[in-house]
Amino acid sequence: MTATVETPAPIEAASSARMGPSRLRPSDIITVATDGLRQRKVRTALSALGITIGIAAMVAVLGLSESSRADLSNQIEQLGTNLLTVEPSGGFGGGDGVLPEESVAKLGRIGPIEVVADIVTLDQAPLRNDIMSSNETKGLTAIAADVDLVATLRGSVASGAWLDETTSQTPTVVLGSIAAERLAITSVTDGPMITIGGQWFTVIGILGDFPLAENLDRAVFIGKGAAVSVFDVELNPSVIYVRTDPDQLDAVRGVISPTVDPQSPDEVSISRPSDVLEAQEAADSAFTSLFLGLGAVALLVGGIGIANVMVIAVIERRNEIGLRRALGATRAHIRRQFLVEALLLSSLGGAAGVSLGAGVTAFYAGVEGWEVVIPPIAIIGGLVAALAIGAIAGLYPAMRAARLAPTEALRSA
Repeated sequence: MTATVETPAPIEAASSARMGPSRLRPSDIITVATDGLRQRKVRTALSALGITIGIAAMVAVLGLSESSRADLSNQIEQLGTNLLTVEPSGGFGGGDGVLPEESVAKLGRIGPIEVVADIVTLDQAPLRNDIMSSNETKGLTAIAADVDLVATLRGSVASGAWLDETTSQTPTVVLGSIAAERLAITSVTDGPMITIGGQWFTVIGILGDFPLAENLDRAVFIGKGAAVSVFDVELNPSVIYVRTDPDQLDAVRGVISPTVDPQSPDEVSISRPSDVLEAQEAADSAFTSLFLGLGAVALLVGGIGIANVMVIAVIERRNEIGLRRALGATRAHIRRQFLVEALLLSSLGGAAGVSLGAGVTAFYAGVEGWEVVIPPIAIIGGLVAALAIGAIAGLYPAMRAARLAPTEALRSA
């Protein structure tokens, strides 16, 4: 009769036989994973910081971009895209580059044109007031303006009044916003005065900004009648502003040049100021893509940080892994524990990042006077991106922890 020698069962099998099937509920996994993070609070915070910075950058970039774009769209809607500017140009024939004096009257007879106004840049200089020294110019320009200029450009009067049919004939002046700032004039109640070409003019108004004609913010405006009587100038328009029916914009644009100068239509330049704002919106989109890329890099660095921390945690907690395996935990349980730990870490960073990014957006938009717009994709995408990074970063450490044999893990304790 042959004797049978029994081989001792492995610890894992023996433990399973004694304790029965090992079960670990989802709540238990979360509890165990949370304990691992709580025991290393400083490391947890520093690890989550990388994810926080990346998500905050992406949310803030998307939020600020959408807030800025909304403000710009509101500006374009308020100012209209139906404004055209008409200026003289040299043309192919190399002409004199001067618009005829009757140009405004001719354009006013075109049906779809709603309102038209022109300006005449004056050569009379320098402009002075009591606080300016004799060698200062402050980059200001004197302009003879049509009384319909502010209405055509949809501008605003910040203080005082704009020129009318009466004041445009007298030595009165209205300041652009930057001109008023450089002349240190903030109110017209005391009747401040400046000189233009050695002649004194009383300031009766200060304008707000002209978003569609920023060069006019540095101008001082007098009426055409005053320009003729005081300086004896010819009123050939320097720039004509045309506000037309939006549906007829292209048609009107096609007839302006031959209407203004039938002999040399190529010497008339036509542009649409709102194109600049739309180009700015396109440029903002390009910068948004750039900053999103930088945010993605920060997020990637945060993910690498989590992976590094989780690998170190597996090495440091080998004895814990071995003990849990000896007590019946399966490889799947260990894998889930460390994977959930990485997901919790990244979700903490993601939630903090979304909050920080939203806060930055709200603060900056408030300072700029913008409507606060945080697109849902920024919040949802930020959280999903954080969880995805956490899952990817925690996968290798979790698999490494699961591969540790109980005897090997306990032997290293």
